[in-house]
Amino acid sequence: MSTLTHCFSTLGCSDLSVRQAAELAQAYGIPAVELRVISGSLDIPQALAAEFGDPAGFRHWLENTPIRIAGLGTSARLFGDENLAELEQFLPWAEAARVPFLRIFDGGEILSDADYIQAGERLAQWQADRQRRGLVVDLMIETHDALAQPAQLSEFVTRLPTVAILWDAHHTWAKGGADPLATWRSIAPHVVHVHVKDSALCADGRHYVLPGQGDFPMATLMPLLEAAGPLPISLEWERHWHNELPPLDQALQAARSWW
Repeated sequence: MSTLTHCFSTLGCSDLSVRQAAELAQAYGIPAVELRVISGSLDIPQALAAEFGDPAGFRHWLENTPIRIAGLGTSARLFGDENLAELEQFLPWAEAARVPFLRIFDGGEILSDADYIQAGERLAQWQADRQRRGLVVDLMIETHDALAQPAQLSEFVTRLPTVAILWDAHHTWAKGGADPLATWRSIAPHVVHVHVKDSALCADGRHYVLPGQGDFPMATLMPLLEAAGPLPISLEWERHWHNELPPLDQALQAARSWW
């Protein structure tokens, strides 16, 4: 029996409400949903307020549904001139739902020593505030931009050994050119959430395809993830950004060959 918690990102069904996304998850026997877009809006706190009224209403609904929320996706970035102030509006919702992590992007491109130091300071400040306020939710940093490059990712987790990573296994492979097995061996103790998707190299570049129809080496990666114990593995079907992709239903059906 799988030790992984299968889920999907609402990027694949961005027109649906949370309740509708939960119904889709139930139809496919999937126990969790990762929120990134709700009812067409990237403003998750506002969309949750429109659907549930307040955090207490959100918590009440979750207490009466078998579906849990695996994470909330913010647009905040760790590297660069942005701060993490936008996270504040997410916190009441995350705490009410006992959501384990808020996703923030890495951002950046070629990282300097100053970038690593600034990131460490920001995360240290977050942890101090989190402890002071008694928050349950923590931050996970996605390997999306600078951290999709294997050398920079390795340097990052070496410098910040307690950091939590959302590993986009496709990005470190397709953008960073790294063997997923080698990346996993390098960062496994830090990984708290995994994004998976598939793609194929075409004449005009690499394009997303249904799970199992591309060349992402999922078959070799899955045994390592299974051996790691409980871990959310989320199908990130990016139909919100790539509306030429088939509906999420088709991707979930195809993903059964992976899971």
